[in-house]
Amino acid sequence: MTLPPNIFRAMYQESEIERYKGNPFIEALPRVSKIEELKTKLEGKVKYNPAAGYLDARQRAHELCGLLDDFFQPLSMHVALEEKIALMIRGGYVARNIATGQLQQHLQNGYERLMTGDISSFRFAEAPSTARCLSLIGCSGCGKSSSVLRILATYPQAIYHEQYNTYQLTYLRIECPVDGSLKSLCLNFFKEVDKHLNTDLTERYGYKRHSTEVLLSFMGQVANQYAIGVLVIDEIQRLGRKQKEGQERMLEFFVALVNIIGVPVILVGTPKARPIFELELQSARRSTGIGSMVWEPLPQHKNRIDKTTGKPKPTEWRLLTDKLWQYQWLIHRDEPLTEEIRNTWFELSQGVLDIVVKLFVLAQLRAIITGVERLSSKLLMKVYESELQPIHPMIEALKSGKVRSIAKYSDLKYKEIDKRLLELSKQISEVAATKSDTLPFASDSEAMRLYNLLLGMGCESELLIPLVQRAIKDHPNLQVRGLIPLVLEWYEQTPIEVEEPKEKPALIKLKDWHTLPGDDLRFGYSQHKKQSGELYQYYKQQGKIFDIESWLKQSV
Repeated sequence: MTLPPNIFRAMYQESEIERYKGNPFIEALPRVSKIEELKTKLEGKVKYNPAAGYLDARQRAHELCGLLDDFFQPLSMHVALEEKIALMIRGGYVARNIATGQLQQHLQNGYERLMTGDISSFRFAEAPSTARCLSLIGCSGCGKSSSVLRILATYPQAIYHEQYNTYQLTYLRIECPVDGSLKSLCLNFFKEVDKHLNTDLTERYGYKRHSTEVLLSFMGQVANQYAIGVLVIDEIQRLGRKQKEGQERMLEFFVALVNIIGVPVILVGTPKARPIFELELQSARRSTGIGSMVWEPLPQHKNRIDKTTGKPKPTEWRLLTDKLWQYQWLIHRDEPLTEEIRNTWFELSQGVLDIVVKLFVLAQLRAIITGVERLSSKLLMKVYESELQPIHPMIEALKSGKVRSIAKYSDLKYKEIDKRLLELSKQISEVAATKSDTLPFASDSEAMRLYNLLLGMGCESELLIPLVQRAIKDHPNLQVRGLIPLVLEWYEQTPIEVEEPKEKPALIKLKDWHTLPGDDLRFGYSQHKKQSGELYQYYKQQGKIFDIESWLKQSV
């Protein structure tokens, strides 16, 4: 039998855990990963080459935008979530073992519910449930949905068990409908199952005039028929748009799904969903069957001391920003991430992971457009003020620490920010088109790459232009690697041997000092000109201030 490419044929490996042994649904799953293996599986695969920082501006813009999808740094909260999901999937299958007939008992009970129209009916009272429920609450942008999907992606979603002629859906994710209705929820469920198993459940059940109770019974029966390991219901805060009776009704169904039908459920939502779980004690209790997780934005703690080594132990905020800082596609990038920039970064993002990454990407796009080609605290603040205006209320709410304010702005969408990413990319194309008029070799990609590489080494742009022209003209067969030492040799020679530009380089105006290299005194002045004390400390850190007191002590 030939299976579709998205469905895997079951391959069993005996479980090392006694209660899981002899259960085909569990033994067809990957083994429980160790922490280091898990981090490797979850980590985003960003393809980064340092030389790409000297590519054409438009190419660098594409590399930068790819960072939004590919970057993922596993943190302790992701490890904790994966552990809970692993327990829920395997634990839910313990009482639905197809090899012992327990699954058949659940299916017979499901048939009884379809006949009676009562979701709590059963034929076999001994059919137990080992399923659990988990609620995951966090503000929009903290990575709830993406983290759940990334963890679930470590499992094969659809498995075919040839020996039992049955399919297994390890997980299924659906979104709570916008109108908060149970019927729409059932339709979303059937559509997702159809998509992954090529069934026609939506046609058979969804588009017929069944009552909501019957649809819910069908949904429960399908969940057991295809051995769904865990059902993830996202955007649960949308239930708040319905009347209180509708909320209670849907929560009662979630409880029945876990308690009676035996399918584990994960409810994901923003802080607006908290009151929903407090409607009744039973719903609140079942929503924390394996522990409720509340994801706060990543905090900015000071480094702790490792008791075993006695050395400072980096915080997760420091590890995240250090990792992200590596992915710069800028010509004048600064290698070390200063504490000034790190603190500004946190102040403007408040540790919300989505904002942390988007602010970093937007700042690099702005640095390319303006020609600064370097990140600084001042640039981050400018980007925050001009590009991230839609999320200012949310950031202010997070700074205040007030729960009501945070809940009010916790589900802000980032469509305007995504739109600005596209607009900035377009501006980069326009800047590149302008440069083609000023640089005589801009249409030659190899010449432009050579020019950008040498520019990144600190060479002056005005002197480079004639040298690059000369190198491409005199040595058309040499690659960029061979041309670099040649041009550098010419660059170091006396000006007599180099064809002087017709016009002398113009003086750099005060308003353009921020485009100068980081070791230029004028660049430091442009960043701290309004605070003389900060300017002094900046020059001191750079080693530009002569310590006359120490010198006098040594001379005595």
